[in-house]
Amino acid sequence: MANTYRDAGVDIEAGYEAVKRMGKHVARTNRAGAIGALGGFGGMFDLSALHYRKPVLVSGTDGVGTKLKLAFLTNKHDTIGIDCVAMCVNDIIVQGAEPLFFLDYIGCGNQNPETIEQIVKGVAEGCVQAGCALVGGETAEMPDMYEEGEYDLAGFAVGACEKEALVTGKNTAPGDVLIGLASSGIHSNGYSLIRKIFLKDHAMTVDTILPELGRPLGEVLLTPTKIYVKPVLSALKKFEVKGMAHVTGGGFYENMPRMLRAGLGVEIRLGSWPVPPVFSAVESYGNVSRDEMFHVFNMGIGFVLAVNAEDAQAAVSFFNQSGEQAFIIGHVTNTAGVRFAAGSRDDA
Repeated sequence: MANTYRDAGVDIEAGYEAVKRMGKHVARTNRAGAIGALGGFGGMFDLSALHYRKPVLVSGTDGVGTKLKLAFLTNKHDTIGIDCVAMCVNDIIVQGAEPLFFLDYIGCGNQNPETIEQIVKGVAEGCVQAGCALVGGETAEMPDMYEEGEYDLAGFAVGACEKEALVTGKNTAPGDVLIGLASSGIHSNGYSLIRKIFLKDHAMTVDTILPELGRPLGEVLLTPTKIYVKPVLSALKKFEVKGMAHVTGGGFYENMPRMLRAGLGVEIRLGSWPVPPVFSAVESYGNVSRDEMFHVFNMGIGFVLAVNAEDAQAAVSFFNQSGEQAFIIGHVTNTAGVRFAAGSRDDA
């Protein structure tokens, strides 16, 4: 008897159906410079349409990690794509780059067109929030590689910045003020620890409602990662931003030094911003030390900018008027490393 690809577990027709369903979502992301149509061998972008003089391309790639497990458990797949885009574009705006285009990769055991559509719907929404075009992607159906109903998701973002406008941290100096932008919650890192604490150690489910959270655990933990692109790009036109950090894996300890020139450090004022209750829940239910929390999580601050002291209050006001929650959370020091000190709110 002749074998077919379907006999091996690959459903080509399901793949065609998934691509057909993607079209309307991808179309939402169209922007100046995006050329070509869905289904081409390569995604195309005409950089000359944007009139850069001396552009530097800035790229980033990332995934969503084990936050995907929460999507599987809740059967909610329409926001995880926002996380994927956020993790990539928030990284490249750290260098001052405007995200231009995005590509995604979905690996799965068997294609479910409805699920694939929901994933891509989220990716497209993330691209709209970031102002970049979804110019291509890959859905790889690999039988026996994934558990039933599971998949992996990764993304790739490319942006551009005028060479003289790149933000590298080389001009940071002691006394520069750190402006923190509020996160939407956990964002997309630390989920292996979170799942261990809530789902394994305490045998909770995604439907468990903790009094301090007021919503089902799965809903809280699947809150999409905030995309900071548009407010940050606007701020770059108004203020001298000397360094930036996307607070992801490694928390404050690993990400803050990356925004500074060699030899400098930061002092973070504890109490200068409200820590969302989800972090307090992780800390208390998991018996996690406060120091470890700052090593793993964003603790309510997803993005940090270093500005001149004389611009700090104006920058905070600008972000707040733009719909963000911004706080003065500390300053740059002449001693390398990350230090925490008692403080108070200073975000007026």
